[in-house]
Amino acid sequence: MSDIKLFQISDNKASELSGSSAPLERALQTLFEKNLDALLGVRFLESEYSTTHGGRMDTLGLDENCYPVIIEYKRNINENVINQGLFYLDWLMDHKADFRLLVQEKLGKEKADAIEWSAPRLICIAADFTRYDLHAIKQMGRNIELIRYRRFGQDLLMLDLLTSVSSNVSQPVSHTSMSMSDYIPTSSGGTKGPARHKTNSESLADAGEALTNLYSDTVAYLLSLGDDVTQKTLNCYFAFKRIKNFVCLEVKPTLDVLRLFLKVDPDTITLEKGFTRNVRNKGHFGTGDLEVTLRTPHDLDRAKPLIEKSYESS
Repeated sequence: MSDIKLFQISDNKASELSGSSAPLERALQTLFEKNLDALLGVRFLESEYSTTHGGRMDTLGLDENCYPVIIEYKRNINENVINQGLFYLDWLMDHKADFRLLVQEKLGKEKADAIEWSAPRLICIAADFTRYDLHAIKQMGRNIELIRYRRFGQDLLMLDLLTSVSSNVSQPVSHTSMSMSDYIPTSSGGTKGPARHKTNSESLADAGEALTNLYSDTVAYLLSLGDDVTQKTLNCYFAFKRIKNFVCLEVKPTLDVLRLFLKVDPDTITLEKGFTRNVRNKGHFGTGDLEVTLRTPHDLDRAKPLIEKSYESS
């Protein structure tokens, strides 16, 4: 099914580079695992992770939105890597404590506490997939992505997101493991129950008509950038992604603004007070070093070149 061509331009002459889609070998899996963050936006946790039923997950990780990620590599055309990955997804949901312990050991307690269990991801990587693979995942309603790779010489690796199916379920807020700082003190010295921030979805429900319309226009634009764009609903933001996030969107009804976090280097643009801000060293939800504040449809128009730049880099 591969129709990707790559050309080298020299002196206004185009010459096609010969691409290789040889079966994925262990060396290429190792290359992926050493560069998971750059290639897929995933933090590496473990290679060849053994399950209690004797199986082995090829690669296990945690993505930038704190979803668990299972990566399976299809080494030959007859291998049913999708069904195998679904089996591992079900195993993972039945062994959350094991995964949480692994995250805590590798990435620390803060990341372990932030794991999002609403929609763990399965990424299948192969030299190519059949049309039956593409059709099958559309029927499953699970968080599955098919990524095709191709090598061009020793120095070039191409990744092509063929299709992505998302079960876009918001993670409910849990009060089962709160500390005392999560409770509101009363005048009598006791507590009156858990305190929490509103979810991004709740903030959207509280937004006025103008902000709701701006949100709708922004989402319509983001989804129009390509068929490969998917939206994820998390507690604190909405993530728009291809292979990786390119926009994290927060709704702020008390300020009557939308905040976008983009993967654009703030040092490469002229920052405008009240519109763009460098948040590289400032704590915030989501991913991206450039904060963009939208108040009006005109702000959305101004932000489009920056959004497109983030999209192209994802």
